[in-house]
Amino acid sequence: PMAGKPASPQDTQPSLPCCVVLYIYRHILKTILLGQMLSLFICGTAVTSQYLAEQYQVNTPMLQSFINYFLLLLVYTTILAFRTDGDSLLQILKQRWWKYLFLGLADVEANYTIVKAYQYTTLTSVQLLDCFGIPVLMALSWFILRARYRLIHFIAVAVCLLGVGTMVGADILAGRQDSEGSDVVIGDVLVLLGASLYAISNVSEEYIVKNLSRVEFLGMVGLFGTIISGLQLAIVEHRDIMRIQWNWKIALLFAVFALCMFGLYSFMPVVIKVTSATSVNLGILTADLYSLFFGLFLFYYKFSGLYILSFVIIMVGFVLYCSTPTRTAEPTAVPQLRSTGLDNAGLKLEENDSQTPAVTVQFTREESVVVSTD
Repeated sequence: PMAGKPASPQDTQPSLPCCVVLYIYRHILKTILLGQMLSLFICGTAVTSQYLAEQYQVNTPMLQSFINYFLLLLVYTTILAFRTDGDSLLQILKQRWWKYLFLGLADVEANYTIVKAYQYTTLTSVQLLDCFGIPVLMALSWFILRARYRLIHFIAVAVCLLGVGTMVGADILAGRQDSEGSDVVIGDVLVLLGASLYAISNVSEEYIVKNLSRVEFLGMVGLFGTIISGLQLAIVEHRDIMRIQWNWKIALLFAVFALCMFGLYSFMPVVIKVTSATSVNLGILTADLYSLFFGLFLFYYKFSGLYILSFVIIMVGFVLYCSTPTRTAEPTAVPQLRSTGLDNAGLKLEENDSQTPAVTVQFTREESVVVSTD
């Protein structure tokens, strides 16, 4: 301030230390990279499924899901059964078995209904209506996780959905609009149901990994997902499985699908724990675009510059969302670095980095930032 002029509160308010700013940007970059890694896993499952369907006439989504749940059972449920720290598998089953039963049911049927919808409605409808899960997810996060959003978060979501609309427009212009489908209404209802079930599963996942543990979530989903998908597999897909003409190429495609799905399920809790279920779902909107890029070479899709534009728009919305923290209405059990009301890793610091000074970050009602360092 100039000589003789009293310092204003803005002049005396400490600014963010340089190292804090660097960590903020590092976490935003980490969130972006982790989100795109999940998108690539989803892309792998989509491409292998489409290749199985088009080249070998193999349509067995429940069998593919069963393999994934069985892998989760072998790895994470086994870890739960033999771990000594925290609740054991038997204790978890005694206390919360019915909750995980409903979670497993929601997860299995979310996967099934979305895939089933392709038989009744168009690709465009699936791509557009699948975005219905994002507002459902935000609403569930508001009531269950007590997340509180700012105006910029709603703007960011709108930008991401604009990117999806651009992608759908590119599909139509490139001639990828499918036939009208056998029953569009049934297909659209299945997409909306699947998107809502995914939202329920993702919110439950965020709560569990932040308040209990990642291993517990994956172990219990693997256990109940294997049981539910196995029963449904025996009922609805046993004839389709019997018709498969097995060879090493089909087996390899199944293996790649299983590894991608296992990687998706294993890493998504890690990403959700340091961000949120909503930001993860915004990040994976690019999965369809990655699938389209692979489709240029595998399925001879026509290229459109709108695909690049839609990717850029989605990424802008994703970065915009991650750049501003959401607030929580009350303290949660999620470990945080002496911060108040932060729920997004875009403004979190690594808790155990000895080179980082202890920092307290608070957001006042007027959205000003108050920072103090030890």
